[in-house]
Amino acid sequence: MKLNNLDKTNWESFPFEKIAKRISETIDPNKTDLEVYIGLEHLDPNDIHIRRHGSPSDVKGGKLKCYPGDLIFGKRRAYQRKAAIVTQEGICSAHAFVFRANEDIIDSRLFPFFMHSDQFMHRMVDISVGGLSPTINWADLKHQEFLLPPKEQQAELADLLWAMNEVIEKDLEVLENLRKNHLSFQKFLFKDHSFETIQLKRIIKITKGKNPILNESTGTVYCTAEYLRIGQASQYINDVNLSKCILIEDEDLIILWDGSNAGEILKGKKGVLASTMCKISILDDNFLKDYIAQFLDFKSFDIRRATVGSAIPHVDPGMIENIRIPILSIGKQKAIINDFKKIEASIELIKSKLHSSKALQKSLINQIF
Repeated sequence: MKLNNLDKTNWESFPFEKIAKRISETIDPNKTDLEVYIGLEHLDPNDIHIRRHGSPSDVKGGKLKCYPGDLIFGKRRAYQRKAAIVTQEGICSAHAFVFRANEDIIDSRLFPFFMHSDQFMHRMVDISVGGLSPTINWADLKHQEFLLPPKEQQAELADLLWAMNEVIEKDLEVLENLRKNHLSFQKFLFKDHSFETIQLKRIIKITKGKNPILNESTGTVYCTAEYLRIGQASQYINDVNLSKCILIEDEDLIILWDGSNAGEILKGKKGVLASTMCKISILDDNFLKDYIAQFLDFKSFDIRRATVGSAIPHVDPGMIENIRIPILSIGKQKAIINDFKKIEASIELIKSKLHSSKALQKSLINQIF
């Protein structure tokens, strides 16, 4: 199927309320046997799949019921482009919509890709209301009109996009295996207890990010965890406010301090450090930053398991400061770093391939819609 000059003369426009049904069944997380909770923090931007979840016991207040095949769409901060397919019966954040494709109008296999089109997402940003946390109202969304192809053509388009998705998922599987090899090598190196050790608090300084005034378009990038993971900026700081911020550089050592993924180790990018993260500075020249980064990454599971706080987990500063790191010569640290860099080079290669595949998929989606 050629998409360059897709003939849309026989396409038909529908209001969104006919394209999809809004599922508004509510549920108390304290009164359910369901085991899956999906918050907006569990949805990745520009991804139709849900790759992690929480538990209903982790949350309070009314939530929405969701069923396999439904689609969860983040109605707060629509510019984050969060919309993903439900695969397990569960509950989700009330800051999301739960939609079910109307099969009379749209093929359910095409629906997730339609939701990720620029046309749809830009429209959602346009109709959002509010300042710091813009939100979409159903009363505004349901009347939005969208042009759709005939049902028989939708099936062909869905086949094409799911074939592209299969390529992406296979590359993600390769990436996951490489990351497992990386972890195995960490275990091999750092589980040797014969080395002399030292407490981290004697060789590092931890600096927490601030919570400045944000905007959505111009200025210095606000480095959230999502931005450090995937490189897609969505928030910025006006340069006049930089004096009150914690600035970071490329390759700085960063730890996610707050939230469900607290304890995750990330590489910095030039910008302003988000309030949910900390910068780790090295105070002792006998320890290389990349060596400490690899060690903390190895310890990240223990750090996450020891988080404190009920509603929002936080890294326990006492726990991380008292972790003991092996004292190795600079030469041995460099050798370890070089070995890790070989594995990381393979990881970066597959990540680059993934980036190209995702860009192609996005281009196909936008050519269609």
